Amino acid sequence: MKSGTELPEVARLYAVMKRLRGPGGCPWDREQTLQTLKPCLLEETYELLETMEGADPAPHLEELGDVLLQVVFQCAIREEEGLFGLNAVAAALTEKLIRRHPHVFGDTAADSSRAVLRNWEAIKSGERGKDPGKSALDGVPVTLPALLKAQRTQEKASRVGFDWEDASGATAKLAEELDEVREAAAGGDAQRVREEIGDLLFSVVNYCRFLGVDAESALESASKKFARRFRAVETRAAQLGKRLTEMDLAAMDALWDEVKAAEPHTKV
Repeated sequence: MKSGTELPEVARLYAVMKRLRGPGGCPWDREQTLQTLKPCLLEETYELLETMEGADPAPHLEELGDVLLQVVFQCAIREEEGLFGLNAVAAALTEKLIRRHPHVFGDTAADSSRAVLRNWEAIKSGERGKDPGKSALDGVPVTLPALLKAQRTQEKASRVGFDWEDASGATAKLAEELDEVREAAAGGDAQRVREEIGDLLFSVVNYCRFLGVDAESALESASKKFARRFRAVETRAAQLGKRLTEMDLAAMDALWDEVKAAEPHTKV
């Protein structure tokens, strides 16, 4: 098996990209800008995430290449502007990794992942300087999906010590927020219900973090599971010569239970 550090192939890839962008190259590639590449990067990222759920390494390899293409593409554009190229990006990343891992490349002690992250944030803060306008939450993209944004925001706050000592605090907060949702719902104030539901969801994400569960992927899995079972319920109803709109909830629940029972090792 190869080591995975075939740097000549990376250089060859970059040379191909510059050829595509150069005179006599590909008209489409030459027309692209950083703005036109934004949706491409987003699409390729989601396709990569999908392959990471599977066991087949072939599509994973291919989609990693497609994401790498986006990096190479942007580096080529910046190099044409006289700013930086792929080598500069790699060099900056290498230096940052060394600088932010003093427990590996220096004499700083860090015996846990939590300690590593706190060191990382302290070093990062030092790199930014003592600008009073800087926040520990800077760096969380505003365009992230809400669930993922909540998770990243909590992680950032945790790295500077603003966090529960253990999962018991997160559990108590979850119960507290659920009670507040019930109270708001009973009061009939729609705006307050919306706010309290948001707080509850934020607390669920926080609890997931303490359990070592990625909230985004957990919800994605739950959505896929629901869709799979719902489609199976529709199929069973059709086999009975019925449509779901012709059945009451009790009948649909009965089919749902049959679908669940038919799944191997089902626990939910």
